[in-house]
Amino acid sequence: MSEHNQKTLADLSAAYNPAEIEGGRYQTWEEAGFFKPTFDKLESFSIAIPPPNVTGSLHMGHGFNNTIMDALTRYHRMKGYNTLWQPGTDHAGIATQMVVERKLGLEGVTRHDLGREKFLEKVWEWKEESGGNITRQIRRLGSSVDWSRERFTMDEGLSRAVQDVFVKLHDEGLIYRKKRLVNWDCKLKTAISDLEVENRDEKGFMYHVRYPFVAGQTDANGASLDGKYMHIATTRPETILADGCLAVHPNDSRYTHIVGKMVHVPLTDRVIPVLADPYPDPEFGTGCVKITPAHDFNDYEVGERQNIEIINLMNLDGTMNENCPPAYQGLDRFDARTAIIADLETYEFLEKVEPHELKRPYGDRSGVVIEPLLTDQWYVKIDELAKPAIDAVQNGDIKFVPEQYTNMYMAWMRDIQDWCISRQLWWGHRIPAWYDDVGNVYVAHNEAEVRAKYNLAQDITLRQDEDVLDTWFSSGLWTFSTLDWGNPNDDGRVLSTFHPTSVLVTGFDIIFFWVARMIMLTMHFVKNEDGTPQVPFKTVYVHGLVRDAQGQKMSKSKGNVLDPIDLIDGIDLESLVSKRTTGLMNPKDAAKIEKATRKEFPEGIAAHGTDALRFTFASLASTGRDINFDLKRIEGYRNFCNKIWNASRFVLMNVEGKTIASSANPNLWELPEQWIVSRLQKCEKAVQTAFETYRLDLASQAIYDFIWNEYCDWYVELTKPVLNDETVSDERKAEIRRVLLATLEAALRLAHPIMPFITEEIWQIIAPMLGLAKAGDSIMLASFPVANAQRINDQAESDMTWLQSLIGAVRNIRGEMKLGNAVRLPVLLQGVTDEERASLARIESQFKALAKVERLEFLGNDEKAPLSSSSVIGQATVYVPMKGLIDPTVELARLNKELEKLTKQYDQIANKLANEGFVAKAPASVVEAERAKLEELEGQIGKVKESVEQINNM
Repeated sequence: MSEHNQKTLADLSAAYNPAEIEGGRYQTWEEAGFFKPTFDKLESFSIAIPPPNVTGSLHMGHGFNNTIMDALTRYHRMKGYNTLWQPGTDHAGIATQMVVERKLGLEGVTRHDLGREKFLEKVWEWKEESGGNITRQIRRLGSSVDWSRERFTMDEGLSRAVQDVFVKLHDEGLIYRKKRLVNWDCKLKTAISDLEVENRDEKGFMYHVRYPFVAGQTDANGASLDGKYMHIATTRPETILADGCLAVHPNDSRYTHIVGKMVHVPLTDRVIPVLADPYPDPEFGTGCVKITPAHDFNDYEVGERQNIEIINLMNLDGTMNENCPPAYQGLDRFDARTAIIADLETYEFLEKVEPHELKRPYGDRSGVVIEPLLTDQWYVKIDELAKPAIDAVQNGDIKFVPEQYTNMYMAWMRDIQDWCISRQLWWGHRIPAWYDDVGNVYVAHNEAEVRAKYNLAQDITLRQDEDVLDTWFSSGLWTFSTLDWGNPNDDGRVLSTFHPTSVLVTGFDIIFFWVARMIMLTMHFVKNEDGTPQVPFKTVYVHGLVRDAQGQKMSKSKGNVLDPIDLIDGIDLESLVSKRTTGLMNPKDAAKIEKATRKEFPEGIAAHGTDALRFTFASLASTGRDINFDLKRIEGYRNFCNKIWNASRFVLMNVEGKTIASSANPNLWELPEQWIVSRLQKCEKAVQTAFETYRLDLASQAIYDFIWNEYCDWYVELTKPVLNDETVSDERKAEIRRVLLATLEAALRLAHPIMPFITEEIWQIIAPMLGLAKAGDSIMLASFPVANAQRINDQAESDMTWLQSLIGAVRNIRGEMKLGNAVRLPVLLQGVTDEERASLARIESQFKALAKVERLEFLGNDEKAPLSSSSVIGQATVYVPMKGLIDPTVELARLNKELEKLTKQYDQIANKLANEGFVAKAPASVVEAERAKLEELEGQIGKVKESVEQINNM
């Protein structure tokens, strides 16, 4: 690239403007192919993005999750790995079908009006027009995924993989079809997974019902049961009509004498037995429970054990079917409940009704109460698949970070049930099963294959199963299906290079629904060269949920959702209010949400930029814990970006157009250079360790502390007087300029994985000045800094700590005495050790320059200081003589305040040491340290009292 294209200081605007530097940068990266993987490195790193729903919009969870994944990806890319971050989206069966059905509804059309094929055409049309919103937003976050490999769970390759897996599992006897109980959504008319069920706390009622004994029976003791009854309590009285038995615990002595006796089912002509089963809890209620196998999951298990009649009461739309007494047939389930309660009361079966707090299950998409319902569904037989998946975690092939989630995974896996994989939808992977007219089932990729596989004549009529597969089935294949597994035209290079993937980054809420199923399916279908099962990933990094500043879960209904794009670009108050109050499930909440929003964001939300948002997410990424997102924190990191920008501009102003040393010359380094280079090595080591242990919070803290507190606040300040000093050699100034630039350049590379935009913008100016890059090179392909232990200088760090303490003491005195910076102060030091005196000889020039000290003198330990304002550092005291400088009254107030603080500290430690329990139980080293502190405080108090006495004697 030609020289005139090299960026300069003039390309950095006077004020930091994230929109200006972020706009267009991502497109440049993408078009240059920087996100694409290489295949020529020794080590490889890969992540498969948890596929967001194609219907979705970016939320804070995506922002948090993507920040972690991108930081890890950029870090390993800079470390020289073959790096692939595999992107893609999920077809989101229910969500997508609902969106399109709602759109058609506005036109007065239903999917049934169109028919299956025409409806699916409409879904694909919608997907092409609107389905890319989430991927556009992911780009806004700076996520460096390889878009050239973007996949969709319904694309041709992934659909083929889904069919292959289904057919193979069925052929192996691991997929079967059976009538079993499922979570049934009566509005959507489909089975749904537990994850799609939202349990809400509600106030309901407990109905106490009598079940009369059949006449003519006697109990085990020979007593007549005529006129007696069993007492049960239920929150769902409509299910009484399908009861198969009453159950009591076999050890419950209250009922042992009536086990096996028959009772009438209220409002029906059926009689059912009283059976002994371990399910009822004798301590809860009456200890007797009604068992309705077709409408309760626990009851279904009892029904299977006891082999009792299973009666389904409901149609797929939640209306009562022909198995009910005629009076209730055709009624909606809740209307039937009302009628049944009235009839129970009329016929004196109802004993009482009590208020009762309960958890009621709702479909998270439909908003209707979920009904456990008996339907024909397809299932995966789990036991055989689960064992290798348990072993992989137990033997360490897969590690959870943090470790606590291993226990959660194990608990689920050891209590795992067969998996219902069919859904009664049209959008999704249609189940590759066909039926003939007599109900035989045939499974293969297509009808032609069915006929060949099962030797069926052409005149046998076949119809394909109407159901589709659970979305989690296709996403369970995600790590390997996206890498072209099973593609006959693929050379296998991508799969062999990047599988197993390195890490899965996910929330704890889908460890079972997604993580466990990925492990099971991957290990069954993907093998290592030696034929052993291959895991889908080596590490599962589990992060917490993003909550609001008060720790509340973000939800549309609470009106506390933050949109990451609004935090990046900003949003005015009226637009924010409109966004939060539009489309609410309960429109009555709008006024409350509007009031809260106006109170919390009176000015709307300011623009903070992507880098500040990402740095905020990283700073909160302490593994596994939920995070409370406070706007003040992102404001602070917006200021951090501003600090980096302004410091870079200052450095460039002082080096651009001037001589810069071409290589490091430590012989020209003085304390500031020795110190900052040493601190840089320790920061580099800390950041690398943090990345390797998935502690992005520690990485961001180390970067922040080094850049702001050490480089900007100290080193840059220390260089100012030297660069402006005409007596300093040109050679040393050139080296200082190089250290200024080189330290900043390394810090930018350290920060790049978390803050990609601002670091790229500044690095492209600085790196070429150091000969580390040419115009057009990218920081994302530069090497990640590696600490050099030989550059660590403990003496320089100790000297600098002493210098900082001295400067801080003088600045505090200057501030307390309200003396301007222009006044150069005389300083006296007393109680300085030989080591501190030696150090002071090395730092005296910097101390005088930065603290604006006119002269520096030492007092002997026995010498009395003149009336001075003082500050204590350890055993040493810094004095600034007051004569001609201070108001004695103000200084006396300051000293008394200092005395009060020291006395309080002294009393706390003295009381602790007076406590015999503390002295007896605490380690000897701790007790000794407390005694040493007490002695030091005693000396400090004495010196302050002496100063007070001096002023009082003036």
